[in-house]
Amino acid sequence: MASNQFCIIMAGGIGSRFWPLSREEKPKQFVDALGIGKTFIQLTYERFSHFIPDENFLVMTGTGYKALVLEQLPMLHPEQVLTEPCRRNTAPCIAYAMFKLLRRNPHAVAIVTPSDQYIGHETSFSQVMEESLSYVATHPVLMTVGIAPTYPATGYGYIQCKRECGQPFVPVLHFKEKPELPTAARYLSEGTYYWNSGMFIWSVQTIAQAFRQHLPEVGSLFEQIQTYDTPMEQTDVNKAFEASPSISIDYGIMEKASNVYVRCTDNLAWSDVGTWGALYGLLEKDEHENSISGSYVSLSDANHNLIKETNPNKRVIVDGLSNYIIADTEDILMICPLGNEERIKELVKKGAEISSPQDKK
Repeated sequence: MASNQFCIIMAGGIGSRFWPLSREEKPKQFVDALGIGKTFIQLTYERFSHFIPDENFLVMTGTGYKALVLEQLPMLHPEQVLTEPCRRNTAPCIAYAMFKLLRRNPHAVAIVTPSDQYIGHETSFSQVMEESLSYVATHPVLMTVGIAPTYPATGYGYIQCKRECGQPFVPVLHFKEKPELPTAARYLSEGTYYWNSGMFIWSVQTIAQAFRQHLPEVGSLFEQIQTYDTPMEQTDVNKAFEASPSISIDYGIMEKASNVYVRCTDNLAWSDVGTWGALYGLLEKDEHENSISGSYVSLSDANHNLIKETNPNKRVIVDGLSNYIIADTEDILMICPLGNEERIKELVKKGAEISSPQDKK
């Protein structure tokens, strides 16, 4: 059974909400943001390695990140790191992995997961994943994982499901976009809505059929490739990516298919760590609710701050400041209100990163 079970790690994003710690040359999945000596992609691999053989991992990433993946996951071989020549959202990258896998092993079942999530209760998580792999091996469904909401989050998409007593796998009724706060509060009170984790489980046969039915303009580009596992693979894959529209797997398939199920979960201690605020919620704090990363940090009359100092020899003094992010990297110091970190992504879009002194040399 294990020989047919695969894990696809998507590691191509740039994590702009974590700027300046996350940069295009080294995005957050390759950064030790938690300060535990392991990066997010390393934690992701370890999470699944308990039940997925090393040889059954594939990592999807940008061409420029292949060396980083192999450096941080040295147990993988170069052919297990599949590269995208350009960003086309999640549907094309999943189509590439699934049709390559279908050619290699038509009996395969696969988990598709982001590379930058946090799971606090890993034993429960492993049980959920193994049960889901077994289920999709015998049922032609597209499975996603729903996380029981613990507060009315406006930064996550939601899944409305049909709860059936005692059934862990239930049909999805609707996918909902990130809501406004009143709507999120209603979702929380109704009890039939779950956070959309962005993790998927299915057989390669089932997802291949879904591409043919709902997204042929993407699926056909990768299904017709005859050179998988040959020296010509990358050339033909690059052509497919360049011809493909940019579209998410959620919009292209999951919101259209009638065989979508959700595995509802209640106790995973999950976070997608999508913002500095989400990271702050995971980190240890002192008696004044400050989370401090740095060897020489002195605080006075300071509360509820997230301080990330990457220079081990630099002294940081914070006086009279509360509810702020202070992130100091080699070339950029950012000070930003902790509750307003969504603005960081907009700053990066406007070109804030190119104002780094190093870029002017």
